[in-house]
Amino acid sequence: MLVRTVPLLIPTVLVTTSLSQSCHPAVKPHTQITTTSGLITGHLAPYSECVLEYLGIPYAKPPIGDLRFAPPQKLLTPDLLYDASSFGYDCPLTPSKPVAYPNFTPQAQRIINYFASAAGTPQSEDCLTLNIWTRPSDSSKPVLVFFYGGRFTIGNTNTPFYNGAHLASAKDIIVVTVNYRLNIFGFPGAPSLPSQNLGLRDQRLAVEWVRDNIAAFGGDPSKITLGGQSSGGVSVDYWAYAYPDDPIAHGLIAHSGTAFSFPQNTKSIQAANWNTVVNTVNCSSSSDTIACMRNVPWQDLLSAASGIRPAKSNSVLRGIPAFWPTPDGDIVFSSVEYMSLTAAGKFARIPILLGNTDDENGYYQVPAYAQGVVPTDEQVRAFLLESFTCPVLYQAKARRGHGVASYVYRYFADWENTRLYPTSGAYHGVDMHMIFGASEEVSGLPASEGQKELMRMMRKAWVAFADDPVDGLGRVGSPRFETGARTMIEIGRWNEPGFEMVEVAGYERDCEGVIFGALGL
Repeated sequence: MLVRTVPLLIPTVLVTTSLSQSCHPAVKPHTQITTTSGLITGHLAPYSECVLEYLGIPYAKPPIGDLRFAPPQKLLTPDLLYDASSFGYDCPLTPSKPVAYPNFTPQAQRIINYFASAAGTPQSEDCLTLNIWTRPSDSSKPVLVFFYGGRFTIGNTNTPFYNGAHLASAKDIIVVTVNYRLNIFGFPGAPSLPSQNLGLRDQRLAVEWVRDNIAAFGGDPSKITLGGQSSGGVSVDYWAYAYPDDPIAHGLIAHSGTAFSFPQNTKSIQAANWNTVVNTVNCSSSSDTIACMRNVPWQDLLSAASGIRPAKSNSVLRGIPAFWPTPDGDIVFSSVEYMSLTAAGKFARIPILLGNTDDENGYYQVPAYAQGVVPTDEQVRAFLLESFTCPVLYQAKARRGHGVASYVYRYFADWENTRLYPTSGAYHGVDMHMIFGASEEVSGLPASEGQKELMRMMRKAWVAFADDPVDGLGRVGSPRFETGARTMIEIGRWNEPGFEMVEVAGYERDCEGVIFGALGL
C-alpha cells in the first residue's frame, strides 16, 4: 500500500469539535473508495467524528523529469491501494519571511505563517494532489472545490486555513482542496514551451478528476462549485473565460480576486525572467535549454526564480510576481482581451458570488513594510478601489448584463483572535475563517460567540449558493446583484453577526474614473 510520509499539520490548540454528535448514516472510516487514482482509504477527521477525510490523493502523474514544465497528465492507476492518511507535499515555493511589523499581536505571525505557506510543511515537485472531506449522507451532496491564493508564488493545502473538516461537519457539502504548481514550475513563461499556464491546467485536471470520481464519495458531479481566494479567486474568474462551453462547475465563488484585480507581466518580461533563471543555473549554453532546465534540481530552480524581484506597478501595495499566468490565447488572455470578452459575454454563463474584505490592505501593508514601504491613506484607498471594489462591481454588473445571476458581498468583521495589529481590520484572507471555520486552530485563541454566529450565517449562505447558485442565496435572504438597488451584501458590520443589504450606488460612485489594477501598470 502506498503511504505518504508528509506530516499532518494539526495545531495544538483548544479545538472546538463535534465529538458528541451522532452520525447518520454511521461512519465507516476505513472503507475503500474506488477511483481512477486507485482504491482510496480515508480516516476520521481530527475535528469531527462524523467527517471522513481523504488526504493527498494524486490526481495527475508527478510533474517531474520530462513532465516538468509540461501540462499535467492524467493518472490512471485504478488498482493502486492508496492510504489517504496525510497531506501531499506542498508544490515548490519560497515561504514568506517573518516581518517585525509595529504593534503585531501575539498571534499575528502564527496567522501569517499558516496563510503565507511559512509553517514549515515539506515540499516536492511530486505535489499534484487533492484532499476531500465528506460526511456520510443518504443523498448526494453539492461539492466545493477550493483553490488557495498566494499570487501564484506561494500557497498550499496542508494548513488549517483551508482544512475542510469543519465546513463538511457543519453543512451538507463535500469540500475539496487542490494543490497546483506555482512560481516558475507553474508559470514558466518560456517562449519555446508549447503550453503555458501549467498551474491553471493543473486546476482543470483536478476538477475533471472530481467530476469523474466525486460520486463515489457521496458528491453530486452536477453540483460542483469552484471557489478561490486572492489568486485563487483570479483563477476562478479566469476559468469562466477559459472554458465557456465546458465549465464543469455550475457556480463560481471568487474571494478578493478577479481577472481585473492584478496586473500581468508581458510575455517579454516573463521570458526575460525565465532567461534569468536559465543563466543562473548554467543552462544558457545548452543546445536544448528545456532539457537542461528539466535536469536541474528543483531546489536550485526555486532559489534562482525567487531571486527575481517582483516588478513594480502603479501601486506600492501591488507588485507583479516574476512568474504569473501568461496570456496564451487559450486559457489566459490579456487584460484588454478580458475587457472585450466580458463586453461580448464570452464567458461561461454560470452564476457567480464574489466580493472582498473591507480592509484588504491590512494584510498587504505587512509585506510592504518589509520592503521599507509605508503607504499613505490615499495610496491605500486607491489600491482598494483598483484591485478589489471596482473590479468586483464591474464583473457583477457584466454578468448581470448578460443575464447571469451574480451576488456581491463585502466583509467587515474584525475579531480579536484573528487581529494582526490594532488597525488591521477586515484584512485580506480573514473571511476564510468564516467559511473554513478554523480561526481557533490558526490563531491559537478561542472565537467569540458573535464570531461563531456570523460563521454559521456565512456557511449557510455559501452552501446555499453551492447547492443552487441561481436562487440559493435568495432563499436565505440575499438578493441578486442589481444596480440602483439594495443588493450589496454587507457582512459583519460593527462586528455584529448579520447580513445587511445596502445600496450599490455608494460603492459605484467611488469607482468613477478608477483604472482597474490589472490595467494600470
